[in-house]
Amino acid sequence: MTLVTDSAQDTADKSIVILQSLICLLRERNILSRADIEELTEKVQARAAHHDTDPLPCCDKEATEAATILSSLSDYIGRRYGGKHRRL
Repeated sequence: MTLVTDSAQDTADKSIVILQSLICLLRERNILSRADIEELTEKVQARAAHHDTDPLPCCDKEATEAATILSSLSDYIGRRYGGKHRRL
């Protein structure tokens, strides 16, 4: 089995699968709450909206895609595991 890939896209796809699985596992074990995931989603969306002033460099397209992916993951986790929403 080789862990080296030829494509940066393959690496990104694998990373997304690993991170999605990790977030789900942490939620399943109650290490992350629904409110934590909602807060993370909000932070990623803020970075995507204000990528030009973000102190951590990121690309506009990738930040927007990350926000979309995390938003759909947050919705899935909310339906699957429930929990209390974040207080505003």
